[in-house]
Amino acid sequence: MENAVEIKDVSMRFNLAKERVDNIKEWVVRKLKGKGVSFDEFWALKDISLTIPKGDSFALIGSNGSGKSTLLKIISGVLTPTRGTVTLNGSLAPLIELGAGFDMDLSGRENVFLNGAILGHSKKMMEEKYDEIMDFSELKDFEDVPVKNYSSGMMARLGFSIATLVKPDILIVDEILSVGDHSFQEKCSKRMEEMMSGGTTVILVSHDESMVKKICRHAAWINKGHLMFVGDSEVAVDHYLSSIG
Repeated sequence: MENAVEIKDVSMRFNLAKERVDNIKEWVVRKLKGKGVSFDEFWALKDISLTIPKGDSFALIGSNGSGKSTLLKIISGVLTPTRGTVTLNGSLAPLIELGAGFDMDLSGRENVFLNGAILGHSKKMMEEKYDEIMDFSELKDFEDVPVKNYSSGMMARLGFSIATLVKPDILIVDEILSVGDHSFQEKCSKRMEEMMSGGTTVILVSHDESMVKKICRHAAWINKGHLMFVGDSEVAVDHYLSSIG
């Protein structure tokens, strides 16, 4: 079976400043004195390798700070790994940060067309699909309200409705769906299942273990940047839960 995502020996290093520098002037002064700012190295991911087959439903699980969201951003192309490679086979629709791609001063209606353009859709297509997007998001009554006045749940609804308008080859979903109400989460789950049945590969990050078991066939458990287990989602969740007591 052909793979949708191939991750090979991926490591991600961040440099954390040891001293606090409040402004550029202070940084320049320290630089002129030959002091500069020293850094501690922090490895968010170490030597991660895994493959995700086309049409699979795959979860990344682990505690906060484990590195799963960092890996999701690397897969999405938001971050470039310090070492290693990620290969994608197919079109990608990432939903990794609440409000990403939105202009907060524009209305919901205007942001539909803005996001559509970012995803490469024509204005004509977005006009044809506009009512469908607003109906699914249940935001028709708020279409002319600036997005900055939306709740986090409303932004998640709009973002998901736009991203899943056209069936991508790969759909990436971070924790943002957890901010919506239960009924909308059920709608999202149903749509993802429909997309998977049509061949879309879904990669999910969630702290909701029941959702992972329900939606995903496979999962990777990451702990402190290290890959601990890859396999059946129920087994992965059980390993993870047993590790945290």
